[in-house]
Amino acid sequence: MKKIITTTEAPAPIGPYNQAVLTGNTLYTSGQIAINPKTGELVLENIKAETTQVMNNLKAVLKAADMTFENVIKSTIFISNMDDFVNINEVYGSYFDDATAPARETVQVARLPKNVNVEISVIAIK
Repeated sequence: MKKIITTTEAPAPIGPYNQAVLTGNTLYTSGQIAINPKTGELVLENIKAETTQVMNNLKAVLKAADMTFENVIKSTIFISNMDDFVNINEVYGSYFDDATAPARETVQVARLPKNVNVEISVIAIK
């Protein structure tokens, strides 16, 4: 059985999906982009600010499921320019303990929703 996870502290979906789905003890988040949930505006000043907003959106979704980044076992990062990887990785890494960081892949893609530069999704367990 699945439970839909939603929070007003992360952006509302911009399509036919939910912020996250909890099934058993496993949470699957939808990809988050850098939409400020309070203003609805994109945060695109620079790649670090953009990635910070993405991670804060994920943090809010995890919190709505009574989880934290410590519960994350897998993440997927989609980026539009691999040259941004170092800066994205620096921000992303600040949300995890190196010793218990999740498995991850990072993929460069041709285009992301709303022409953002980074989108991240995670899988977490209780």
